[in-house]
Amino acid sequence: MSYSPFPTQGTVGGLPLPNKDHTPVDILDTSRPYTSVTHSDMFRQRRQRRMEESEDELTMDLDSAQTKKSRQRSGAQQQAYRRDWYIVGALTVWAAYIRLWRISQPSSVVFDEVHFGGFAVKYIKTRFFMDVHPPLAKMLIALVGKLSGLDTNFDFKDIGKDYIASGVPYVPMRVFCCCLGLLVVPVAYLTLRRSGHSVAASVVAALMVCYENGFIANNRLILLDPPLLFFTAMTTLMWVNFHQQSKKPFHLGWYVWLFLSGVGLGLTVSCKWVGLFTIATVGLSTIKNLWELWGDLRVSTSMFIRHFIARAACLIVVPVIVYMLMFVIHFHSLPNSGEGDGFMSPEFQQTLDGHSMADTPIDIAYGSDVYIRHVATRGGYLHSHPHDYLTGSKQQQITLYPHIDDNNWWTLQKINSNATVGMEYVKHNDIVRLIHRDTGKRLHSHTQRPPMTDVDYHNEVSAYGFPGFEGDANDHWKVEIVEHDRYDSISKTRLRTIHSKFRLVHVMTQCALFSHNVKLPEWGFSQQEVTCIKSGKKPKTIWYIESTENKELPVETEKVNYRRPGFISKFIELNKVMWDTNKGLIASHPYDSKPESWPLLKRGINFWGKGDEGLHVYLLGNPLVFWISTASVIVYVLLKLVLMVLEKRGFRTEFKGLRRFYEESGGFYLAGWFLHYFPFFLMGRQLFLHHYMPALYFGILLFGVGFDLLILHLPSRQRIMAAFIMVGCVVFVYRIFIPITYGEPWTKKDCEKAKWLSTWDFDCVQ
Repeated sequence: MSYSPFPTQGTVGGLPLPNKDHTPVDILDTSRPYTSVTHSDMFRQRRQRRMEESEDELTMDLDSAQTKKSRQRSGAQQQAYRRDWYIVGALTVWAAYIRLWRISQPSSVVFDEVHFGGFAVKYIKTRFFMDVHPPLAKMLIALVGKLSGLDTNFDFKDIGKDYIASGVPYVPMRVFCCCLGLLVVPVAYLTLRRSGHSVAASVVAALMVCYENGFIANNRLILLDPPLLFFTAMTTLMWVNFHQQSKKPFHLGWYVWLFLSGVGLGLTVSCKWVGLFTIATVGLSTIKNLWELWGDLRVSTSMFIRHFIARAACLIVVPVIVYMLMFVIHFHSLPNSGEGDGFMSPEFQQTLDGHSMADTPIDIAYGSDVYIRHVATRGGYLHSHPHDYLTGSKQQQITLYPHIDDNNWWTLQKINSNATVGMEYVKHNDIVRLIHRDTGKRLHSHTQRPPMTDVDYHNEVSAYGFPGFEGDANDHWKVEIVEHDRYDSISKTRLRTIHSKFRLVHVMTQCALFSHNVKLPEWGFSQQEVTCIKSGKKPKTIWYIESTENKELPVETEKVNYRRPGFISKFIELNKVMWDTNKGLIASHPYDSKPESWPLLKRGINFWGKGDEGLHVYLLGNPLVFWISTASVIVYVLLKLVLMVLEKRGFRTEFKGLRRFYEESGGFYLAGWFLHYFPFFLMGRQLFLHHYMPALYFGILLFGVGFDLLILHLPSRQRIMAAFIMVGCVVFVYRIFIPITYGEPWTKKDCEKAKWLSTWDFDCVQ
C-alpha cells in the first residue's frame, strides 16, 4: 500500500473512509445524516477502517525501513565504488613507477624493435610494406613516432644499433607501449571486482600482473604485444561489465557494454591475429549464454531472437567493421610503391603510386616481344642473363626475377621459321619457340637435373644456342591455355595479354615450365629457380603475358591493362598473403620455444645484450607467477572432476551457496587461458615465449578467483594478511630477476644463482 503525506479518501462497502485526522463518530449517534446502513454495519465498517489504518501505519513503517535499507545499500555501493577507484588510481601510479623506471635503457635497438620500429619508418615514408600482423598496433606506434619527430633515415635494421647518436625519439615510442601495458594492472583489478570478487583477491591478481617480469620486459619496448594485451584485457573487462547488466536486457547500459565488447574484439584482432582467440573466448561465453536463454521457458521466442540479433550485430558485425576500418586507414597511409609490392598481385600493385603500367596491346602474334609472368609465386618474370649454371649442363641460366628488367623480354617464334607471313596470332595448342631478346638464346630443356631440385621428375631449364645454330626439338614448347578472362571469350582459344593463363609444355619430355620458392646460390644471384616438372602441381606451372611489343600490329589494336581492385578485393588479398606468409615462418630461431614449455617457464628469449658490460635484457617472466597460475588451471580442473565424482555418490557441497558463482567465474577465465594457449599446438610456425602472454593474463585472473575462494571464510584482517604474504612472495621473486628485466648490471655469482632451471640460457659471462 502506498503512502502519501496527504491521505485521500477511499471507500469500503460504498462508504467514504474519513481522513486519518477525522474524529470517529459514536455508532449510536443518530444525529448523523441519514444512511441506509444499520448500526451493526457501521460498526463493522468502522472496525475494518481501523484495521486498514493499522495496516497503513505498518506498511508505512515497513516502507520506511526498506527505504532506509535501500539508502544504506546505495551508500555502501557508492562507498565501494569510490574505494575501487581509489585503488585503481593507486595501482596505476605504482604500475607506472614499476614499468617506466629507466625506460631509456637500453639506448639501442632491442629484439623485435628491428621490425616494428622499421615499420613505423615505412608508415611515415608512406611506402607500402607487407607484414604478417594486422595494422592497428603498428599504426599507433608509427603515429607516436611521427609526432615525436622520428627521422626516416634511421632504419632499425640491427639489434644493438644506437638510438642516441642518431637522435631517435625512442623513449616516447617506448613510453606509449609501456603505458598501454601498465594499464592492464588496474584493468585486471576492475575485471575481478566487476566479476564479484573481493578487494583482496583483486589486488593480489593486479599486483601479480604488475610484478610479472615478462610483462615488464616485453611492455617496455617498441613491440606489438603491449597494445595486444591492453585490448585483450579491456575487452574482457567490457564483457564482464556486459554480464553485470544481464538482469536488465535491452537497456542502454546493456547495449553500451555489448557494443564496446564488439569494438574491443575488433581492436584486439586488429593488433595481432591472436585476437581471434579472444573472439573465441567471448564467442564461447555467448553460446553458453544463448543456450541458457533458449532453455528458459520464461523467455519468449521473439525475445530470444532479439537477444540473438543484438549479440550477432555487436559481436560479429561490429568487430568485422572495426577490423576492416583499420585496413582502410592502412591503405590510405601507404599509397606509394614500396618493399612489399612483390608480395602482392599485379592488380594490387597497380593501385600503388609509382607502380602503374602503361596500356599494352591485347593481341599476341608471332614475332611479338613479351614479358612472361608466373602466377603462383607472386608474379616473378621469366628471366635470363649472360651467366651460366655451375652444375648440370652449364648452359645459360633461366630464373624467375621479381623486378622490371630488359632481361625479361622474350620473342615468340614459330618452330619452322623465324620469319612470319602477315599477322598470325598465337593460338591454343600452338608449338612455339621463345628467344631471349638480349642474348639471342632459346628457352631449352633436357634431361639434366636442375641445380637445386635434384630429383628425377624435375628437368633443368636453360637458354641455349649460338650463332648459326638453328636450334633443335628441345627448344619446342606447346602453349596450353588453361584459364581465360570470362569477359573475353577470344582469350580461351587465342593467346591474349593478361587475359589468357597458359602452360608451356616441353614437347620432347612432356614436362611443364615450373617455378617455386627455391633460390639459386650466389652464382645465380639468389634468384628463383625455374625447372621443367613432370606431373607437377598445376598452379605453379601457369604463366601469362603481362605486356607485349610488336611493330606490325595495327595502330587501332585494342589495348589492355590490369583491372584495379576495389577495397574489398585488396583487403581479401592482403589477408591471404599475410596468412600464407605467417604459415611460412618455419625457420628455427636460437630462442624459439615449444608451447608445452611455456606454462612451466622452461625457456626465455634473449632480447638484448652488452656482454663487455655484463648487461642483458632477457624475457623470462616471474617464475612464481607462471607456476601458480599454471597450478590454478590444474587445481580448477581436478577440483571440478572430484566434485563430479562425489556427486555421483550423493555428496554435494555448495560452498554456502556460492559454488555456481565460483564455477562460472573461474570457468570463464579457464576458457580464456585454454583458448589463448592450446591453438599454438596446431601451428607449425616459429613460436616464442611472448606468445603465451595473453594466456598468462587469464591464468592470473583464474588464480585470483581461486585465492578469493581460499580466503572466503577468513576474517577481514586475516584476508589482508594473506594478500600481503602472497604479494610479498611475488615481489621477492621479481626483485631477483630485476637485472635481466631492465638491463641492469649484476654479478656473475648472482646471475648463476638466479638460474633456477638449467634450461634458462641467459648469459652470465662478465
